[in-house]
Amino acid sequence: MTGLLSSGWIRLRSVRSTWWCTAVYVVVAAGFGWLAAAGTPTSSRADVAVEVALTGFGFAQLALVVLGVLSVSAEFGTGSAVSALVAVPRRTSWLAATTAVVAGWAALLTALVALGCAVAARALIAVPGGVSPTDPVVLRELGLQVAGAVLVTVLGVGLGAVLRATAGGVGLGIALVFVLPPALAVAGSRWAERGSQALPALRVGQESFLAVDTTWPVGLAVTGAWAAGAWALGALLLERRDF
Repeated sequence: MTGLLSSGWIRLRSVRSTWWCTAVYVVVAAGFGWLAAAGTPTSSRADVAVEVALTGFGFAQLALVVLGVLSVSAEFGTGSAVSALVAVPRRTSWLAATTAVVAGWAALLTALVALGCAVAARALIAVPGGVSPTDPVVLRELGLQVAGAVLVTVLGVGLGAVLRATAGGVGLGIALVFVLPPALAVAGSRWAERGSQALPALRVGQESFLAVDTTWPVGLAVTGAWAAGAWALGALLLERRDF
């Protein structure tokens, strides 16, 4: 497994799309976060102030969807997946290693940028008692942001494995996490609201982004179920389909 992880990391860092997605993710999440913090002079609670500074992740996570899809679909697009899978007895192991590398990269990036956003909240938003990065409520917001980013990335990997096409995987991923949840949220009907809650909407801290609100355990559970389902289907099809 160590060899697969090493190979997966080499593949990930050797393609330009990884660095483009990384740059977009960092710039959008950090840039919008600091702007949001600068435009919010005061807040009643530290966790609310941090959520304001995390606003940029609501848009930036789309780059993780693209990164997740590309980590698999690009391999099939160039044909390099054929040689990789021939060398691996179990194709699911290859997909698991790819997922671990991409999700780990997403987690690292998110943790670093989210911490920077917490610094922005501390420096720019006046909060009674201040904003401490070691405060449990602040750590919860940051941890939830990392967890949500990882699940969105895994969903992208699963869609890439299912469709094996970059355009289709990215389009479906963006529709599921960014287009349909807010579209159903504004539809107004009871069933549309439930549909919005049942989709893997992007999250900012513990809040749904532009979708009907859920509690954070429910929101992460829904996104996790979609990510697990897409990944499992991708692994099944990878084992059964020809190249």
